[in-house]
Amino acid sequence: MCEFEPGPAVALPGGIGISKLTVYDIEAPDGLVGGTPHVHLACSEGYYVVAGTGAVQTLNTKGYTETPLQAGTVVWFDPGTIHRLVNGGGLQILTLMSNSGLPEAGDAVLTLPPEHLTDRETYLQATALTGEGEDRTASAMARRDLALQGYAVLRERYEAEGPAALDDFFAAAIQIVQPQLADWRKRWEEGARRLADETGAALDALEAGTAPHLQSAELHRLPAPTELGRHGMCGRLDVYDTQAREVRL
Repeated sequence: MCEFEPGPAVALPGGIGISKLTVYDIEAPDGLVGGTPHVHLACSEGYYVVAGTGAVQTLNTKGYTETPLQAGTVVWFDPGTIHRLVNGGGLQILTLMSNSGLPEAGDAVLTLPPEHLTDRETYLQATALTGEGEDRTASAMARRDLALQGYAVLRERYEAEGPAALDDFFAAAIQIVQPQLADWRKRWEEGARRLADETGAALDALEAGTAPHLQSAELHRLPAPTELGRHGMCGRLDVYDTQAREVRL
């Protein structure tokens, strides 16, 4: 039999993280339905659309884009891309996140108005969720709507100033996340970097005509989601703990 416990994980291929996302279906003040605009500073993120329709709005130094989403669509974006999901109806997504899911574990800054980005403590106070279960929905929507205010200003400034319009937001975001960087580096070293090094070692061995890694091959699996319907930035998340370690008994 198998059990799971916290500990050094056998990372998913490529050191990715996954979660199932049901995009918020509550209308925002601008009349659109969907999630909270935010940016990742170190990690890329991808979507595989499982069901429904909608769009992802993106803003980076290359400009603003709105990309339609429907079942089977695959899109991804680099760190530094501000993104907002719009739910056209029943939008569900399998999210693929680099560095063992680091975007959902801290690598995200919401596009709040500048007065909420002055320092980390001020930012955390503005983005904290209150209540439990369904009672959290109200605070999740409040922080979404606050982030939409800052997002609208960034879009307007970009139209007038071009890429430089994002500089102040990026500088504030960097200061907010700096205390987390040691934890981020550890997750990267234990996940994506370790797997890349293992692939390099396997290629070296194959070139030498050996393959010791083939002798230790196993099938791996994750336990059931550790959380169902958690209030995330874009919607309700079914979260898989990629830090869990399988123990065979």
